Amino acid sequence: MGGKRVQDLLALLSGGIVGFTLGLIGGGGSILAVPLLLYVVGMADPHVVIGTTSVAVAANAATALWPHAQAGNVRWPVAGVFSAFGVAGAAIGSGFGKAFDGQKLLLLFALLMLVIAMLMLRRRGPVLGGRFVLSGKGVAKLAGVGGCVGGLAGFFGIGGGFLIVPGLILATGIPMLQAVGTSLVSVTAFGLTTAASYALSGLVDWPVAGLFVIGGLGGGLLGSRLAGRLAARRQALAQVFAGAIAVVAVYMMVRGIMALSG
Repeated sequence: MGGKRVQDLLALLSGGIVGFTLGLIGGGGSILAVPLLLYVVGMADPHVVIGTTSVAVAANAATALWPHAQAGNVRWPVAGVFSAFGVAGAAIGSGFGKAFDGQKLLLLFALLMLVIAMLMLRRRGPVLGGRFVLSGKGVAKLAGVGGCVGGLAGFFGIGGGFLIVPGLILATGIPMLQAVGTSLVSVTAFGLTTAASYALSGLVDWPVAGLFVIGGLGGGLLGSRLAGRLAARRQALAQVFAGAIAVVAVYMMVRGIMALSG
């Protein structure tokens, strides 16, 4: 009984860490959910970890979407097209993910973490957005990018926000703030799609997912409040966080290689 209580507390704390980083620096925070559930909470099955993570990703994104929607930062027609094709990609990707060997999937996940860390370490210049009209060509761009990003999100059980935001800007040229707000619709949709796919296969630990979500809500509120005070240091914080992601990725790679060779 004591071990179960400790695991519950660790799940709550891990969710708080993810929520805090998301609130403090924005995209990329959810990538820590998988290693936290594996190495802190102590979940053993990689597929259950990814299924459980998907629930938390969808809940976190839906929570963050509300204030952006109220502020008018969501381009709903763009979000609808992008999400529709992305959901199809996420459904296909999650099917492949469930069929993939768990340890090999974690090894690929670690490589993805390294890519994310490198992208976060790059300094972002100002992004100028323009006017976008949904035309045949525009829909084709959104469909292509949405389908690819959704597939990756479903395969790895991630929100994909770090890919969706630049993808939306590339496909539509909308301003950064609108891209961030609009991306949260897709992250929620992709997370729900992946979570449903894994849940139908019995690969979601609902008690852990619930505690993770509750912790994430509290951590997100704290991180968001602190973000205003540390706005000038946000880039530096993001770079420190990217370094931490890289270290965790290397650790996961070493563990994965040892598991596959043993």
